Amino acid sequence: MNVPAFTGGRRLAAISGLAGAAGLLLTLAAALFLDARRALFSYLVAYCWGLGIVLGALILLAVFHAASAKWPVVLRRFVESVPLSLPLYVLGFVPIALGAGRLFPWLGDLGALPRETREALVHRAPYLNLRAFLLRAAVYFFCWILISHLLRAWSVRQDTEGGTVLTRWQRRLGAGALPLLALTMSFASFDWMMSLDAKFYSTIFGLYWFAGSFMGAFAVIAVAGAATRGDRTQFGGWMTIDHFHSVGKFMLAFVAFWAYMAFSQLLLVWIANIPEEVPWYVTRIYHGWAPVFALLAIGKFGVPFFLLLSRDLKRNPALLAGLAGWLLVVQWVDVYWVVMPQLFPEAPRFSAVDVAALVGVAGATVAFTVWRMRGVAPVPVNDPYLHDSLAYEPR
Repeated sequence: MNVPAFTGGRRLAAISGLAGAAGLLLTLAAALFLDARRALFSYLVAYCWGLGIVLGALILLAVFHAASAKWPVVLRRFVESVPLSLPLYVLGFVPIALGAGRLFPWLGDLGALPRETREALVHRAPYLNLRAFLLRAAVYFFCWILISHLLRAWSVRQDTEGGTVLTRWQRRLGAGALPLLALTMSFASFDWMMSLDAKFYSTIFGLYWFAGSFMGAFAVIAVAGAATRGDRTQFGGWMTIDHFHSVGKFMLAFVAFWAYMAFSQLLLVWIANIPEEVPWYVTRIYHGWAPVFALLAIGKFGVPFFLLLSRDLKRNPALLAGLAGWLLVVQWVDVYWVVMPQLFPEAPRFSAVDVAALVGVAGATVAFTVWRMRGVAPVPVNDPYLHDSLAYEPR
């Protein structure tokens, strides 16, 4: 199949890049001239939101290969491109590393903390220290970037070489990488979000972040696919209604899975009633944070779940993309709900800095992804199962 390389997207990349640069500069200005700690927390929320979705796309790509899935071949090139923004997140990690002392209590003055908290942090010091923190981050990014680079490089190479050898390589790496991706994403969530609270711990915290982020990866596919629908120079032009239908079914599944993870974590903490863990939830579901908790319960699970039960909605790209956009917004609210109570335990204090950081991270990610998509075919043209994907009809 002869499909020309994608050469568009310059305007989108330029607009996104300018918006991203403006948002990040405003966040930097807030850190330098207003409240550095407040700006760092806003940036951490946006960073974990964006990185989670990028890692969700990488895990989704690995799952596609591990399952030898044929139906998603037409949208695979886009899924391959999203994790290529990971080097950008390496650079974006620098402010977190430099401001770690303002973010994480285990790097602050332990003498100012209650005795129980101080003893817990002393016990965890071999793990929670700056050197180990930075070393683990380096390992995470090395693994993520290597896996995403190889899967993308082999896919693009197959465009010219054809055959099934590179397909086998991608499937083996995808299957073999899944345990490593699961572990590194879980430990990253422990390091960058869970450790904001000196005493709280949960063994399924990583699954909670993964569930929302994985749902976000499908939401990004729905939005990008609908936006490029009808244009054969982009992947959305190759997607059929059946592809959108299946993407919608996966969104439904992971809306439910996120709710299951959220309820499971809450239930386990509440039943155990351990003094070190319960305050984390008490802060987030009562008093000033109660409306945010209600928004997540209704807006991230209740309403999307029942809407996505509709077959007609899932087969309408515009409506599906609209709902997907909403899910991306409430995924950010979810990360905000996890991170910000550590700074403002009494109630949320939304600020323009929150918006600036979000626009900065999102804009930079979109611009970088579009730039990396240029110069290659929008679909894997010589994948042996591309024709099966084009003729896909769900049973």
